[in-house]
Amino acid sequence: MNQNSKHKNYEILNLLGYGLSKFGKDFIQEFGVTNKSAFYKYCVDINIADTGSTIKNRMDLFDPFFPNNRKGWWQKGDAYIHRKELIDSMFGKENSHEYANIVKLYLQEHFNIHSNYLDIRPIIKSRFKQLQQTGLEAELYFMNNFNSINRFNGATLEDARLFGDGYDFQLTINNNCYLAEVKGIRGLKGKFRMTENEYMKASEYKEEYFVTLVLNMNDNPKFLLIDNPVKNLNFEKVVTKSRETNEYHLKDYIC
Repeated sequence: MNQNSKHKNYEILNLLGYGLSKFGKDFIQEFGVTNKSAFYKYCVDINIADTGSTIKNRMDLFDPFFPNNRKGWWQKGDAYIHRKELIDSMFGKENSHEYANIVKLYLQEHFNIHSNYLDIRPIIKSRFKQLQQTGLEAELYFMNNFNSINRFNGATLEDARLFGDGYDFQLTINNNCYLAEVKGIRGLKGKFRMTENEYMKASEYKEEYFVTLVLNMNDNPKFLLIDNPVKNLNFEKVVTKSRETNEYHLKDYIC
């Protein structure tokens, strides 16, 4: 699969494939149909895919990861498990009804397909907003697979994303600490940017700072490790105008 092969409806196809494979008939019935053929037709009618086989193929990708009676595309092994892990991290605890509502929310926002009743908790809506963020998917893939990188094999991983200090993770190996900033790229090649904070941290830690690229995220991801990126890559400084945001100040003291 080349870097331009991502289906235009990549995200919703993954959501549908996951739902069909995990919940089967219970998921389908949430859309007012009783069998897969009718559900495939429904997806074609609302322009998610050109043919029903596109929906079935996406289900086949997820089938090896769930305990159902279908083998799906077992020949691909774990090549697509990163897609399941991403959806699991956000919506893996939802039942068939709750998960179907998440799919309906996507259809409402992206396809203007409205349902009469959507009951979605605020935290699910917050997770939903992150669904299309390449960074989150790449970070999750890194967390689940960093030991496959020779440099980080056997390392202890510590999550530093909440600190906002110019790197995503610290990895400790034999008392040596390395900082990893993870960037996701959908295809086999592409560009990425560094924030000023990341650039300064990379300048400070040099060979102990790594930009870890997760390439080919549309298909079968792979890592590309770049140590000391400030020295080894050519960056151009771009000055951006900061956004002004509103603040809401309390008028009275709290007693």
